[in-house]
Amino acid sequence: MAPPARYCIPGERLCSTEEATAGSGTYTRHGFIFSSLAGCLERKSEDNELPVVSVVRDSESQLLPNVGAVVTCKVCSINSRFAKVHILYVGSTPLKSTFRGTIRREDIRATEKDKISLGDAQSNYLLSTAENELGVVVARSEAGVQMVPISWCEMQCPRTHTKEFRKVARVQPQFLQT
Repeated sequence: MAPPARYCIPGERLCSTEEATAGSGTYTRHGFIFSSLAGCLERKSEDNELPVVSVVRDSESQLLPNVGAVVTCKVCSINSRFAKVHILYVGSTPLKSTFRGTIRREDIRATEKDKISLGDAQSNYLLSTAENELGVVVARSEAGVQMVPISWCEMQCPRTHTKEFRKVARVQPQFLQT
């Protein structure tokens, strides 16, 4: 009879890095291995090496954004300090339900990568546009027309010719749909 499965939640300390090696669904910090998602703990050992500790999810369950994942969001509201967004895609995979995210004003820059905070469906993800490839892909002007990027930091309304500052994404060719 198989031992009962141990379920983990994001941020749960699983073991020391001296006892095992971090696998998928985990991360290391201060000499310990932590779960980065909700799922079932899996421990695999090969030969005389340290076992690999992973956290796996049911294939039917909701996909969660990982640290460093590229996500596609829709901006819901903006104020002077941050933008609130709904995360719609992780990579090219559409999500079954949206996640909430926040992009702080200071995280909209071209250098110094930021972290994404992890959690479950109720969490608020902290996002960044720190890489050149990341930023605004589609924007609408106050006139309701889709804006056109004219530089890496400006978009223009084709109807009114007004220019607005945006950190424009440099979308890679493999992500463009034809």
